[in-house]
Amino acid sequence: MLANDPLPDAEAQCRQLAELIRPLLPKNPALVGIYSGGAWIAERLRELLGLTEEIGLIDVSFYRDDFAEKGLHPQVKPTLIPFEVEGRHLILVDDVLYTGRTTRAAINELFDYGRPAAVDLAVLADRGGRELPVAATWRVWDVDLAAGQSLVLGRDERDQLAWRLENA
Repeated sequence: MLANDPLPDAEAQCRQLAELIRPLLPKNPALVGIYSGGAWIAERLRELLGLTEEIGLIDVSFYRDDFAEKGLHPQVKPTLIPFEVEGRHLILVDDVLYTGRTTRAAINELFDYGRPAAVDLAVLADRGGRELPVAATWRVWDVDLAAGQSLVLGRDERDQLAWRLENA
């Protein structure tokens, strides 16, 4: 991605992602968002797909293999899984897929709640750079960032999802 390239519309990306997931709805999947960007996207997908069941929310802080290196985030949110995981088809939702470590941690935590029938991964952005063999089932944007850049999903002044670039 070049410095002057405009960032895509995250709300439009959510709509695209919902349409990619829609064919799976007959399997009655449950959405599980990874804090914080993935939680926002999961809630948006719930609305776009017309799902009535509450979404699951997961904080992987204690499950990361680099916990000692990163430490505890100052605003840890509680994991909340308001449905039975055992035998359920789950869609794990995150904003950006990068090394695969967050996804691995989320799957480890989900298995503490039971053994799902299947776990798919839905992300808005895939920036490559995998350190683990993890791939998204659905993604809408492959992005290349310059060294030292990170992609952050947040909310804009209208409470809409929006991307921003940050430099290290």
